[in-house]
Amino acid sequence: MANKEEFQDRMLSLGLARVSEAAAMASAKLVGRGDEKAADQAAVNAMRDQLNLLDIQGTVVIGEGERDEAPMLFIGEEVGSGHGPEVDIALDPLEGTTLTAKDMPNALTVIAMAPRRTLLHAPDVYMDKLAIGPGYPKDVVSLDMAPAERVRALARARGCNDDDITVCILERPRHEDLIAEVRSTGAAIRLITDGDVAGVIHCAEAEITGIDMYMGSGGAPEGVLAASALKCMGGQMWGRLLFRNNDERGRARKAGIEDFDRIYARDDMVTADVIFAATGVTDGSIVKGIKREPGVLETETILMRSKTGSVRRMTYRNPTG
Repeated sequence: MANKEEFQDRMLSLGLARVSEAAAMASAKLVGRGDEKAADQAAVNAMRDQLNLLDIQGTVVIGEGERDEAPMLFIGEEVGSGHGPEVDIALDPLEGTTLTAKDMPNALTVIAMAPRRTLLHAPDVYMDKLAIGPGYPKDVVSLDMAPAERVRALARARGCNDDDITVCILERPRHEDLIAEVRSTGAAIRLITDGDVAGVIHCAEAEITGIDMYMGSGGAPEGVLAASALKCMGGQMWGRLLFRNNDERGRARKAGIEDFDRIYARDDMVTADVIFAATGVTDGSIVKGIKREPGVLETETILMRSKTGSVRRMTYRNPTG
């Protein structure tokens, strides 16, 4: 008999899928209703309830940030039955609250789980991110390169022209110079309004999404979630924490960060095997959104395990009557 205290990723993976499904279904009735906080609250409550049914000793190490005044599954919160393996949990109960409220593409519920003390305890600050998909030589691009140099290096590695590369960037005023430099190479840019976990994941399936690289700054907690997905799907990612003031540096120290200039590779952010689940709330290029039929809700979930590299897509039809 297996020791139940070990991280049995295969046994826990289906339970993790149920957690993301529950959060998505709870937010379904609020899609397009214009109330971001209500949608987030519904997803949080459902995710917490479902997590507490799992036989784990779970600690939330990546939770909802206070920056958006969102209802939190807070960092340090203990979840699970209190029995079973000790695990780190990274989650975003509703990645894309604005997308949900406005019924725009790529809203997801997202969660990752790994053995205790193996996920980076990223503080709620910004992170400069760079990601590419699988199949490239190690460190073919880097955060120390200028954006245009990254495009040229990736094009050489792929054996194509610069203008055959497509880069995903979060549409924010702070990225105006980045966008201009990338466009100067002739590369195309896919601008997204929210949801940079999905933006990074797009790189892992370039043949489907058409996105070769992700660049730009976004939340550090979301960076750890994205790194968890890429560890399962393949691909490279780097992140460097960005600090705007001493308060943010204080948050980093509290989280155990000592080197403020460190560049974290994917496997520095996720140091052991991880499982990852995401369920679509609105239609996107990764998973389909929730479908409502009379008496039925249908969800699509992507479930991944880094140990085997398996990627499973599951459809769940749940009677609501």
